[in-house]
Amino acid sequence: MEISEEGNSGGIGFKRPKKEILLQHNYFFTSRYLLRARTMSVTKAVSSLDDVVVKSPNDRRLYRVIELENGLSALLIHDPDIYLDGSAADGEKTDGDQMDEDDEDGEEEEDSDGSYEDDDDEEMEGDEDEVKEKGDHQTKKAAAAMCVAMGSFLDPPEAQGLAHFLEHMLFMGSTDFPDENEYDSYLSKHGGSSNAYTEMEHTCYHFEVKREFLRDALKRFSQFFVAPLMKTEAMERELLAVDSEFNQAIQNDACRLQQLQCHTSTKGHPLNRFAWGNKKSLSGAMENGVDLRECIVKLYKEYYHGGLMKLVVIGGEPLDLLESWVVELFGDVKNGSKIRPTLEAKGPIWEGGKLYRLEAVRDVHTLDLTWTLPPLRHAYVKKPEDYLAHLLGHEGRGSLHSFLKGKGWITSLSAGVGDDGINRSSLAYVFGMSIHLTDSGLEKIYDIIGYIYQYLKLLRDASPQEWIFKELQDIGNMDFRYAEEQAADDYAAELSGNMLAYPVEHVIYGDYVYQTWDPKMIEDLMGFFTPKNMRIDVVSKSVKSEEFQTEPWFGSRYVEEDVPLTLMETWSNPSEVDTSLHLPSKNQFIPCDFSIRAINSDADPKSQSPPKCLIDEPLMKFWYKLDETFKASIAKLETSLSMYGDKLELKVYGFNEKIPALLSKILAIAKSFMPSLDRFKVIKENMERGFRNTNMKPLNHSTYLRLQLLCKRIYDSDEKLSVLNDLSLADLNSFISVVRSQIYIEALCHGNLSEDETINISNIFKNSLTVEPLPVKCRHGEQIMCFPLNAKLVRDVTVKNRSETNSVVELYYQIEPEEAQSTRMKAMLDLFHEIIGEPLFNQLRTKEQLGYVVECGPRLTYRVQGFCFCVQSSKYGPIHLLERVDNFIKDIETLLEQLDEESFEDYRSGMIARLLEKDPSLLSETNDLWSQIVDKRYMFDFSHKEAEELRSIEKKDVIEWYKTYFRESSPKCRRLAVRVWGCNTDMKETQTEPKSMQVIADAVAFKSTSKFYPSLC
Repeated sequence: MEISEEGNSGGIGFKRPKKEILLQHNYFFTSRYLLRARTMSVTKAVSSLDDVVVKSPNDRRLYRVIELENGLSALLIHDPDIYLDGSAADGEKTDGDQMDEDDEDGEEEEDSDGSYEDDDDEEMEGDEDEVKEKGDHQTKKAAAAMCVAMGSFLDPPEAQGLAHFLEHMLFMGSTDFPDENEYDSYLSKHGGSSNAYTEMEHTCYHFEVKREFLRDALKRFSQFFVAPLMKTEAMERELLAVDSEFNQAIQNDACRLQQLQCHTSTKGHPLNRFAWGNKKSLSGAMENGVDLRECIVKLYKEYYHGGLMKLVVIGGEPLDLLESWVVELFGDVKNGSKIRPTLEAKGPIWEGGKLYRLEAVRDVHTLDLTWTLPPLRHAYVKKPEDYLAHLLGHEGRGSLHSFLKGKGWITSLSAGVGDDGINRSSLAYVFGMSIHLTDSGLEKIYDIIGYIYQYLKLLRDASPQEWIFKELQDIGNMDFRYAEEQAADDYAAELSGNMLAYPVEHVIYGDYVYQTWDPKMIEDLMGFFTPKNMRIDVVSKSVKSEEFQTEPWFGSRYVEEDVPLTLMETWSNPSEVDTSLHLPSKNQFIPCDFSIRAINSDADPKSQSPPKCLIDEPLMKFWYKLDETFKASIAKLETSLSMYGDKLELKVYGFNEKIPALLSKILAIAKSFMPSLDRFKVIKENMERGFRNTNMKPLNHSTYLRLQLLCKRIYDSDEKLSVLNDLSLADLNSFISVVRSQIYIEALCHGNLSEDETINISNIFKNSLTVEPLPVKCRHGEQIMCFPLNAKLVRDVTVKNRSETNSVVELYYQIEPEEAQSTRMKAMLDLFHEIIGEPLFNQLRTKEQLGYVVECGPRLTYRVQGFCFCVQSSKYGPIHLLERVDNFIKDIETLLEQLDEESFEDYRSGMIARLLEKDPSLLSETNDLWSQIVDKRYMFDFSHKEAEELRSIEKKDVIEWYKTYFRESSPKCRRLAVRVWGCNTDMKETQTEPKSMQVIADAVAFKSTSKFYPSLC
């Protein structure tokens, strides 16, 4: 499940993590022979429409909408860029044409995209993103997605979480492909991956695969919806996976708030349920006499039919061929009515005039306000809710955000209707405001709400403004015309969901369109923004009460209060509006110049040149690359400012016309900025809270501890908190003066701009920052610890959150630093991961059921290479987890020896396909190029070189490499085990362990006596 700690995560969407393979599942149904007989029958599309889908003028793809006799609707997309090299032939050559499906069993492979990266907390600076560079024979992947119009709202009361459980079970084999991991194994061998999620009113399944294997992937995928097996023994195992998934979220404040909102909703309302599902809700149903298998089969039979299915297929083949595949493979889906399941809402979602105080796990203060609106999907061309979200969530002068932030009460504010199934359903839309509070803001909740109602009064008195709608319309049209291309599977999943939401012509445009100005609808909608229709949720660590209630599934403690009637009356009709509040000014940064700078906008990707260095001076180095491939710009003008190690990183992106003006404003502020005491106190408080919240999740904690030990300049969060507590405004001002005195700038300008424009941008820096160049010797680089030969290190800590039941083992093998201009070690790491990822998952999660998170992958820490195994479990302690991981690692040699050459070639070619996959967008390519600059590697064709290196690696090379770095007897086998002990485990167990590992009790002392590699970046 995708979850967020920031405010209300919005909706229960059970999305499988992209970098974790899914646990698969099984089903029964129509006999194999009957299926094959039906496949032989003549099936055809009853309708087929081209050129009906409204698309951007920059979109070269072709779209066709078809409907099958069974009611299934499909959107077929021909992407001409998938086979740019012309190797598609007639598109019909797949390995399914060369061998019988029954003989295609092979090693299973993890659902991931190449190397796994560290991606956590503020200390993850050195672990870079996977590099994808332009090279010969760049390819894009094919993809497909299926959305079924049923979700968690249809869970039977006696088996809550059943729709989510059903989603899991469809991965567990089918009549034609009975092996539980056949689907994921096939995708992984052929450079693909899969994912799925369960929403309140739909369930979505999607995958991507190397282009030439689309048809056979569709064969396997289609059987989810024709003849899943749903075996009893698979159900028993997968129930544990659902429970483990729930346990990953049980300490997440956003998820706890969401479930509290469900729990306290009106009895009998579809929202009043536990949509996650866990062992208690599902096994408990069986203990109460419910036949769970019978229930899940009934749910499948009732709702998994063509009338409720929307399919999207993206391939490089001609539309006629894609249509023939869909008709053949999905024609056996059961026929059914297009009428959506009807839902009954007994009364409003929540009782008005209520405030709920939820005790937080983390040190946070948030205020969430929600107003229930009528369903507005029919008004998507008017988007009245977006008009109000734009104004209530605005951050400019005169806005609520600016006003409340100026008072020192809030640190952030967002507003709008979330995209999830709780907030956008056929029953209602839920408009929310999520506000992060300071300590003083926590004491001013009612005052904050009062100012919100003052602003609402301002909006009513001002009446809806057409110029504001016109700005949203202009931005929407720019976003649509110049949309960054998504990864194929994400695009397929998005469009399949949109097919349920919009008329077919607007499956793309529906999210962007602002077609009709309807001030009356906006005024009517504002009528729902009343205190009686408002729910208040406060989430804080500071909640105290003697009258706590307990939410039954998450065990969260909360207090329910009535809002005083006098306040409700005051809010209903504020006597005045503070003069600091007003409507926003017109947006001066909406661009007008859309001209393309590329000399040859149809340039062949093979002919593209790498970035070139335009300026190399003591103060700055500027790299430049004209975009020759992406004929679109980024419509929104956005900036970000962040720390990367000890470097300050500024990003500005959008239409080139407005970038110089925005950059000049930013640098003018930076040149003269001195913080006020009030603002200093607010920021300091926010940082203190951030340090206290660091490492509350065991997975984050283990990664943090590994990096803290590896990196010379990463310090413990408690140490930083101690230093921060003693920091004064005078200290900060002195530091700012030092920072401003000497600077070195390295920059990349990439996209629709000329060399002259790039030089002009560099001059903005020169003219704005009158500083001395920072000497080379002062440009600090991080250093990484060099483990001694045969190192077998272990670091044990308890969980930071004393209610956290999950334990984690992260086992890190240090390999070697990168060699200059060499990609062989990286190629070996990636191929090794490609081969062992799925067998690891299959053994430790599917078979042994250690926990929901079982993963492995390369780690690149400031250009020092390593490999990690990671397991999280609420069921087993760290000693057992490490034993099982060690046992698997010992068996890898046998796994590699037994791997046949054909399977090895599948893995290798799949990895090469990943590396040569075309960047989907300008921003993606920019990030890839920038990573080469930041890491001082400057190999702008890195992935191409790695792909070439892979072609020379044979199975025996991988075996020897494994023996060198992973076999215990090898001197170069150097490892660190980080073990985070859950609250239900006892670290005293370590006292009975064999003394074969060197225990690191004091990380600082250990680092002080260790050797470090020279800095590479």
